[in-house]
Amino acid sequence: MYNSSKGKVSKKQLTKHILPLMSAVPQVATAVLGAGAWGTALAALLAGNGQPVRLWGRNAAHLQEMMDSRINSFYLPGIELPESLQYEADFATAVSTSRDLLVVVPSHAFRQTLEAAQQYVSPETRLIWASKGFEPKTGRLLHQIVEDVFGVSRPMAVITGPTFALEVAKGLPTALTVASSDQAFAAEIAARLHNDTFRAYTSTDVVGAEVGGAVKNILAIAAGISDGLGFGANARAALITRGLTEVMRLGEALGGHKQSLMGLAGLGDLILTCTDDQSRNRRFGLALGRGGSIEAARASIKQVVEGIDATREAHHLAESLGIDMPITEQVYQVLFKDCSPHDAVHHLLTRQQKAEAV
Repeated sequence: MYNSSKGKVSKKQLTKHILPLMSAVPQVATAVLGAGAWGTALAALLAGNGQPVRLWGRNAAHLQEMMDSRINSFYLPGIELPESLQYEADFATAVSTSRDLLVVVPSHAFRQTLEAAQQYVSPETRLIWASKGFEPKTGRLLHQIVEDVFGVSRPMAVITGPTFALEVAKGLPTALTVASSDQAFAAEIAARLHNDTFRAYTSTDVVGAEVGGAVKNILAIAAGISDGLGFGANARAALITRGLTEVMRLGEALGGHKQSLMGLAGLGDLILTCTDDQSRNRRFGLALGRGGSIEAARASIKQVVEGIDATREAHHLAESLGIDMPITEQVYQVLFKDCSPHDAVHHLLTRQQKAEAV
């Protein structure tokens, strides 16, 4: 398709190859619910791909500022948003005028957002979410909340994988997974996200995708604590590797598949959040490892640290299912039982020796 001799696409090539591909991607009105970094980045991605998108956020003044400046100055400073991206401050209008809802809110607000949308959806409305985590106090996965509110027959999909919003907004190369039991729906969403810098894969393993996206935040806290204590690269690599074992144990116990947990939604997201300081959960752990209090570390992030609630819920799930998750257990002890980071590491290192595969 690319004419290398002239450095541009010819009119003949455009007509023959590119336009048919563009027309094959469905043009579906989407309401992105949540104007934080990830919600804005996904809305901008879809709009830049020629999709009709309305971005809703709970702060009308923030939306107006984005509309006027075409920049989300708080979450994505310096990134110019597409002119075609629309903004809608009225929740009812955003939901009722869209075929698809893409929910990108913190997991603690997920059920509330769906319940608020329930009265405005039509029978044709489809549900997508890019939120990660467990429901606080119940430990339920997010697809279970969608089924609670909207039933099991409505098309639904989760977008997940190793993605920092700022890099997606900059157009840097990225790959993720769209998981749905409805393969055709997953393929449609992936096609609408896909472009020459953003690669979207599909999966039918919704449970594995959600568990990977939730538990990696716990392990990012652990990796941050380790690095904050100055334990080095060897310890970080060990935490990531043994942490993956915990992701797979819980994921498989809940019905997920090992293959998907070894992919972008599991291993990929785990590596990303454990090794780069763009991760809020890793930065939170770093602050704890350097001697900060939980309250001070949390306040320094200035955004939701999903791994805190995820730690509590994963700990309870592991106990109820009889699953050994020692790293998760020690993060739980630090966050909820006043255990010091040094003592938590000591408990991990002095566990009984065993074969790696056990």
